[in-house]
Amino acid sequence: MELVFKALADPTRRLLLDRLREQNGQTLRELCERLDMARQSATQHLDILKQANLVSVVRRGRERLHYLNPGPIHEIEERWISGFDMPRLQTISAIKHQAEEYAMSNQQTVPSYVYVTYIRASAEQVWQALTDADLTARYWGHANISDWQPGSTWEHRRVDGSGVIDVTGQVVEAEPPTRLVITFDDAPDPESPREPSVVTFLVEPHQDIIRLTVTHENLPTQEMLNGISDGWPAVLANLKSLLETGQVLPQAPWEMSPAREEEG
Repeated sequence: MELVFKALADPTRRLLLDRLREQNGQTLRELCERLDMARQSATQHLDILKQANLVSVVRRGRERLHYLNPGPIHEIEERWISGFDMPRLQTISAIKHQAEEYAMSNQQTVPSYVYVTYIRASAEQVWQALTDADLTARYWGHANISDWQPGSTWEHRRVDGSGVIDVTGQVVEAEPPTRLVITFDDAPDPESPREPSVVTFLVEPHQDIIRLTVTHENLPTQEMLNGISDGWPAVLANLKSLLETGQVLPQAPWEMSPAREEEG
């Protein structure tokens, strides 16, 4: 948290975060143009924001796209804000939701979402947590079922005894224990088919811990973007708790999972 607060203390860095909140996934050139800032200065500020995990970078070909990462802001809300049951602080909690929403750029047809978290576990343990049906049932309330081979289907099945499948999709890429890409169709409709969204899990060593980056792309509507902006932080927080402590969080975060974003 010390790095986060130091990063947020600078007005220029707060302005960079504001610009990413307004239009996420910008290149360094785009950020410099919008802020009338020298490339070297912007790079120095972005490096500090990346060290504080407030900004994450995703490569697309030769470009490096910068995304606002809501993880640390979510932790600030949980630690210092949620414990105060005061009406005047309700407006502050809205900052978290704003920080987790990503607006479409003029060049994009669909919005994208990126979330980064750090887990005290091995890459193999994180991979197992993402693909093992019993483990996903514990931290997500759904069993993720597949053989996890490229081209295979996967199902996100409720474990309440109903057998309902909320999400289906296909395994696009599987490189254990570092990279998993799946399609994500939460509302299959044979009469009105739509292209499914795509979720990428990237598991990377970071010193003695693991950096898990989740990218959700090809989202069809702003409504779905808003839903997953609440869902992914909750689900991944539960995954992190399970791997680090052996216990899930006391509140069931899958009630806000990406599979339920259209159910309210």
